[in-house]
Amino acid sequence: MANVIKLRKGLDVNLKGKASLETMQTKVEGQYALVPDDFGGMKPKVVVKEGDSVKVGDALFVDKQHPEVKFVSPVSGKVACVERGERRKVLSVRVDADGRQEAATFAEKDPLKLLLASGLFAFFRMRPYDVVANPEDKPKAIFVSAFNSMPLAQDFEYVLQGQEKEWQAGLSLLAKIAKVHLGISAKQKAAALTGAKDCTITIFDGPAPAGNVGVQINHVSPINKGEVVWTMGAEEVIFVGRLALSGKVDLTRTVAVAGSEVKAPKYARTLVGQPIKSILAGQTASGKSLRIINGNPMVGVKTDMEGFLAAHATEVTVIPEGDDVHEMLGWIAPRLKEFSTSRSYFSWLRPKSAEYTLDARVKGGERHIIMSGEYDSVFPMDIYAGYLVKAIIAGDIDRQEALGIYEVAPEDFAIAEFVDSSKLELQRIVREGLDILRKENA
Repeated sequence: MANVIKLRKGLDVNLKGKASLETMQTKVEGQYALVPDDFGGMKPKVVVKEGDSVKVGDALFVDKQHPEVKFVSPVSGKVACVERGERRKVLSVRVDADGRQEAATFAEKDPLKLLLASGLFAFFRMRPYDVVANPEDKPKAIFVSAFNSMPLAQDFEYVLQGQEKEWQAGLSLLAKIAKVHLGISAKQKAAALTGAKDCTITIFDGPAPAGNVGVQINHVSPINKGEVVWTMGAEEVIFVGRLALSGKVDLTRTVAVAGSEVKAPKYARTLVGQPIKSILAGQTASGKSLRIINGNPMVGVKTDMEGFLAAHATEVTVIPEGDDVHEMLGWIAPRLKEFSTSRSYFSWLRPKSAEYTLDARVKGGERHIIMSGEYDSVFPMDIYAGYLVKAIIAGDIDRQEALGIYEVAPEDFAIAEFVDSSKLELQRIVREGLDILRKENA
């Protein structure tokens, strides 16, 4: 019998534009890109040149500190360019797809060596620090969350349909590396989730951010100093399963194309590195200022039509930018259609099922004060979030360690950032704190 953990702290934000349960197929054509910044904590060393022919699964760049960790092409074709920025920083490696999807074959028997050779090891992230995992570490467990509780997030139970065999094969291969903990939602009923083998299943019942793997780690097996846990996205487990069954890399994703500014929200069958313009072709309204996001509105990264699907993104969302909005009376207006966590607006009179159209405006300037206890109602971890943020801002490393920084990732603070009346960029603050701590402990 799976253990059930009920979480009462958190907040569900019901946004307009959820993806309907139908899927469109995108064509494998044009230019694809792999972006090093999608894989935090590594320093890329490009191993291809412009004009080189590559297959699916061939390395485009490796980690300088751990060259065995490869980052591989999602398509077959020719390397179009290595895009660089200031100080020759690698911004992306782009490949012109030939449409044939010829794939390299991998036959290593050792599961860890197989993942390293194929490039799928790059999809592991580690706690502490929330960066690409170190293959020299011995993790005490691998955590996988099979649901995302953020607004407009992908419905993994729908994505899983028809891929149950690959899902189980992926879990079984990961179980040969370390103990696997699988977190599922109380609402999920698919047999491939509730009856998954070679893993320990925990059911989580509660609002966002219950689907965050960090929240699940905190409640199942908290991280102490010196311990390492690896995490992997649910759809990336399917990547591993395809490799285990066929010996080939297939980075095909089913992403939710969602948001209030998408004409017909649905799912799209795509590849990692897919051009955003091919995913959103004909789906957005013209003449309106839009915010296109790689991921969901809470933790995603701003992009545009010239961007590419991020390595870990399971959604592409489009919401209003809000810079073209002019409101009469401003905050004095009753605002029946605006979402509020307090009763500042009369929208609290609407039913809980009501959907909202939110834009990207912050609606206020940053205030250099952290309200006592403001994060507590939406932060379902055994951590004093407000005090931890203060310790990070102050640069007090000892205090950060005592308050549990090794357990958190920026995404765990997304809901707290949403409700923060001080308008602080909590995710950025936590990311900078983790980077400084990692450098100090190196």
